Amino acid sequence: MNDRLKFAAFGGGLVVLFGAALGIGALVGDPTEPAPGHGTGLQATQEGYTLSEVTAPTEPRAPGTLRFRITGPDGAPVTEYADLHEQDLHLITVRSDATEYRHVHPVRDDTGTWSIDWTWAQPGTYRIFADSRPAAAPDELVLSRTVTVAGAAAERPLPPVSRTASVDGYQVNMDGDLSTGGGEVGFTVTRDGRPVTDLQPYLGAYGHLVALRGNDLSYLHVHPEGEVGSTPAGPRVAFHAQAPSTGAFRLYLDFAHGGAVHTAEFTAEAVAGQQSGHHDNEHDNGEHGGGHQ
Repeated sequence: MNDRLKFAAFGGGLVVLFGAALGIGALVGDPTEPAPGHGTGLQATQEGYTLSEVTAPTEPRAPGTLRFRITGPDGAPVTEYADLHEQDLHLITVRSDATEYRHVHPVRDDTGTWSIDWTWAQPGTYRIFADSRPAAAPDELVLSRTVTVAGAAAERPLPPVSRTASVDGYQVNMDGDLSTGGGEVGFTVTRDGRPVTDLQPYLGAYGHLVALRGNDLSYLHVHPEGEVGSTPAGPRVAFHAQAPSTGAFRLYLDFAHGGAVHTAEFTAEAVAGQQSGHHDNEHDNGEHGGGHQ
């Protein structure tokens, strides 16, 4: 994946009442989806805030617009947000088999409707994560719903566990282990065998990490170690992570170099471990379990 640092305009001129006829798009996602538990990112409602039904194209390779709102405890659309890694909201989409990962930043209009130009590459069921902190909310919220894109979807098994990944000519090596007790996980970026020591700032850090549990896409919060100006610009980027359970996780590391954002993907096995005590409450409003950033 090689997205330009400055993403293309996200259909900024559109002001559409949510729920109006959407042309190619259609309402998708089940408003009665179960809430599998606080903090997993699999719930549509948390702390009184609700992710509305998502509207999006319903067929692959058909351009359209993805739209949604977040409503507050009073039922009104949220129009004010606190800064979260240099953005008001991070939108992460991934297919049910942990493929087709994307991390983007839609725009919000005066009615509280978020929108972005959108085209699905492949059919299948996708989970849409909205990671934000409404101004009146005590903490960061991760809300999600599912979207079904028509067509026969060939589900792919999770790739085997690996500590190395290649993307866009870069090689990335992972060190450390995901653990239920928490601990540091690091990634070292090289190119043509040489360490990359001039990583570019991206969302307030030199890397952004999203981690999703393989069996259900539970969203794991991963916190960066240090910020731009207080940590070296590569080749190693470190994060503090605490897995909610043992088992396989898919990791998506975003880093910026050469004027572009690159995403390296890993499969990691979380192991049992004792609570480290590090970052217990320090980063309640910190990095996404990912990704994005």
